Amino acid sequence: MWRFLALAVLALPLSAASLAIVNAAVHESEGGPVANSSTQFVAGETVYLDFQLTGYHVSPDQKIKLSVHIDAFDPKGVLVVESIDTVLDTVVSPQDKDWKPKVRQSIVLPPIVPAGEFHIKAAVEDDVSHDKAAADIAFHVNAPQVEASPELTLRNFNFYRGEDDPAPLPLAAYRPGDALFARFDITGFRHGDRNTVNVSYGVSVLTAAGKVLYTQPEAAVENSFSFYPKPYVPGAMNLSLQKNMPLGEYTLVVNARDLVGKQTCEVKKTFRLE
Repeated sequence: MWRFLALAVLALPLSAASLAIVNAAVHESEGGPVANSSTQFVAGETVYLDFQLTGYHVSPDQKIKLSVHIDAFDPKGVLVVESIDTVLDTVVSPQDKDWKPKVRQSIVLPPIVPAGEFHIKAAVEDDVSHDKAAADIAFHVNAPQVEASPELTLRNFNFYRGEDDPAPLPLAAYRPGDALFARFDITGFRHGDRNTVNVSYGVSVLTAAGKVLYTQPEAAVENSFSFYPKPYVPGAMNLSLQKNMPLGEYTLVVNARDLVGKQTCEVKKTFRLE
C-alpha cells in the first residue's frame, strides 16, 4: 500500500543544470535517522523514502512540472507494492533560487517477504526541459529463510516447547499432558489470478504401529490474494497430549493441499513421550 505525502511547494528560477535526484535516503521512521547498511527492516514494516530535486527548469509562464515515478522491488526484482506516479506542478518565483523540492513517500512492506536486499527505484522527468533523472536506493530486509521449491513442499518443520518459543526443540520429546507445538512453512504452491493462494493442510497423529489416534483433515486454510505474490505460507499447530497416552514414539502427519496448482504433499515427523 502506498501513501503519498505532500510535496513542498516553493519557488526556483530557471536552472542551467541537468535534472538530478539528490540526498535520496530511507528511514525507519518519518523524519528519523537515515538507514545505513546495517539497518534491517522486517516484513510488514514501513519504509520511509525521501529525496530532493535539483536542476529542473521553469517554463516561460513561471511554472515547474516534474513527473515522479517510484517502484520498490524484492531481491528477485519482483514489484513489492503498486507503482506510484505523481506530478509536482506549481508556479514559482525568482526569489528562492536555492529551493530543492522534496519528495516523501512511505512504503509498507508486505507481511510475508524474503530476506535480502530490496531496491527502490525513483525516476523523475522534467516536463519543461524533458530532462530525466533516476536513483536506486537499496535497503535490507531481515526475514525467515525459506528455500523456494518447484513443487508443493513443507520447509523448516520444527517442534517447540511453547507457542512463541524462538528456538525449536533439539529433541522432539514431551511428557503426557504437555502441549505440543509445531511450525513450518509451505512453499512451491501456484498463484492464481491476482496472485491468489489457496492452500490448506490437515494433521494426524499415529502410534508407532500406525494406528490413528487423532485426525483433523482441514486444520487450517489460507485463501487470499495480494498484489505481491506470497513466496510461502507459514503454518502452525498445537496439540494437547493426553495424560493417559502411553510412553513411546508417535508420528505427526501433515497433509498439505494446493487447490490452485492441484498439488498435494505429505510430511511425517516423529516425536516421543517419555
